[in-house]
Amino acid sequence: MLTNDEKIHFREEGYLVFPGVIPEERVVFYRSVFDEMVERARKMAAAEPHWSLELDDEGEPIPGLLHKVQGVCVVDSRILELAREPAVLDRVEALVGPEIDVFGTKFFPKLPGGGSSVYWHQDNFYFGTNSDVIVSCGIYLETSDEANGCLTVVPASHLSGEIAEHEKRVNSHGSWTQVDEARAIQVEVPPGSVVLFSANLLHGALDNTSERSRYSTAWHYVPADFVSDRFIKGEYEDRHTVRGA
Repeated sequence: MLTNDEKIHFREEGYLVFPGVIPEERVVFYRSVFDEMVERARKMAAAEPHWSLELDDEGEPIPGLLHKVQGVCVVDSRILELAREPAVLDRVEALVGPEIDVFGTKFFPKLPGGGSSVYWHQDNFYFGTNSDVIVSCGIYLETSDEANGCLTVVPASHLSGEIAEHEKRVNSHGSWTQVDEARAIQVEVPPGSVVLFSANLLHGALDNTSERSRYSTAWHYVPADFVSDRFIKGEYEDRHTVRGA
């Protein structure tokens, strides 16, 4: 369910934005599930399996301030319904085919008082590939704007097929790279919005400097027959069939 112009834009620019396509009542439901996770994390003083906390300037966890739930569809199967939303899969199908798996599911709450998610990187850096069949997906359950840390992308940065050098930073999660930020654009969207992009696209997110949260998910769609030695179908617990056999 993509127009020809949308397919061309994805191929040439590396991303597509669909504002407010998930029904409001579903957004409210998923947000309530994420509220439960945020409350659970408030009792944590350190990271736990699947759960990570924000870090201070010395790289120490900030008690109670949730950074991410990795494998969120494993932690709570209700979120797998979000990965299966027709408004998402009908569009993904036009890019990866009718039989679809999702893997690497994550929840980023982007809470006030230090909420971060990810800085400049390419998803495929973490996957050990430069495959162009992996479609990354961000779903925004709350308004996402510059103040509370919206997505930023470098259009057409996927076209080279090259994976940039990434490095680890002491006071942040993950590994990041450098980009020419003059080429970047901010992707501000309302609740219920979906952003699809190439796993080779350079992207990141701003820090949350507001008094609002910015609930979002991030995960990756592939054809059901996609072969990966890191995300083996039937063995890797956070790989799920979401459409087709």
